[in-house]
Amino acid sequence: MTNIILCGCTGRMGEAVSRLISDSNGAKIVAGIDINTSSVAQFPIYQSISEFSGKADVIVDFSHHSALEGLVKYALDTSTPLVICTTGHTQEELALMREASKQVAVFFSGNMSIGINLITELCRQAARALGDGFDVEIIEKHHNKKLDAPSGTALMIANALSEERENTEYVYDRHNERRLRDPSEIGIHSVRGGTIVGEHEVIFAGNNETITISHTAMSREVFATGAVRAAMFLKGKPAGMYDMSNVINGK
Repeated sequence: MTNIILCGCTGRMGEAVSRLISDSNGAKIVAGIDINTSSVAQFPIYQSISEFSGKADVIVDFSHHSALEGLVKYALDTSTPLVICTTGHTQEELALMREASKQVAVFFSGNMSIGINLITELCRQAARALGDGFDVEIIEKHHNKKLDAPSGTALMIANALSEERENTEYVYDRHNERRLRDPSEIGIHSVRGGTIVGEHEVIFAGNNETITISHTAMSREVFATGAVRAAMFLKGKPAGMYDMSNVINGK
């Protein structure tokens, strides 16, 4: 059994994780952390993780990236592995993750979907095979309540592509300048509207042919499933940085 502290437990993703775990025999939520403590749940809810005096195997964070510092402190003080599912982190927060991973297991992925992580690897393969003769554009779509843009997933895909290409430049907005597109560019475009759960499309546009790799999330359950799978994987792991490729490959 993997005992989990769930941060952001009353949010949309927190509720999805709670529903999933209630049907699971391999995981249990022992405490929830949220500014809203009035919600009814099958576990106690605290406003701050420091208020929880029990023991857990893993922390799963679906709250907000600004909560990272407090969660890292608790993780280090209690030697509890940390699964970070939030996005929109600053460079300082990313550095804090890496520093914490020297003492405790830290899992971080721009997207918790197994499918998204699979298409990221497919995009890597496409970039290697197609070379610099293809322009790359990424289009991401999310619901109108999402705060950060571009999405962490779009940046995760772009970062993977940039490792396979030379002299990469991210371009987020084309209306400010009138100039020819540079071959080194990766265009990243954001759409916000309605209740779109998450759609990502990567376009490789070459001479006389276009290749498109895409993923559509039909429900938040795909992210909840990935988060629980990551938590169960991280239990008992030594200090270090982990991502979904470790979960997929089991190491």
